[in-house]
Amino acid sequence: MSQYLVLCVDDERDVLDSVIDDLQGFTDHFEVEAAESVAEAREVIADMATEGTKLALILCDHIMPGELGVEFLIELANQPETASTRKVLLTGQAGLEDTVSAVNHASLHYYLAKPWQKETLVSVVTDQLTSYVIAHEANLLPWTSVLDTPRIVEAINRNKWDMGAE
Repeated sequence: MSQYLVLCVDDERDVLDSVIDDLQGFTDHFEVEAAESVAEAREVIADMATEGTKLALILCDHIMPGELGVEFLIELANQPETASTRKVLLTGQAGLEDTVSAVNHASLHYYLAKPWQKETLVSVVTDQLTSYVIAHEANLLPWTSVLDTPRIVEAINRNKWDMGAE
């Protein structure tokens, strides 16, 4: 099931280490990677794509040297390969204008302010990955043990109903 990538992008190594540590529960089923810049994030996405691994979720800081996180999220939203990627802005510095831009142009799915609580981060990631998997997987049953079980079961039942099964 590790055909999907969760990518965390932040220029502060301590923040990345903390996010990666908080997401350890997902590493058996997802590739969880870190990047300290937008340029490095592009490399990780390209490397994973060559292995057939799709970017399912990106957690991205906003204020970083070189390129802003919101601009990168907009770029991802406009590329066919990553348009459906779930996007979370994980930052303490995005102003209202930047946040509105992310919502309006980057298909931002969630805004999480720093500092975060582990339980909140895990809940948001679970929710976002559940949405992604429901939209992209034909066989949802294996995901019930990892993601939001009631939503996965509901999607399975809805799929059966849509196919005419009882």
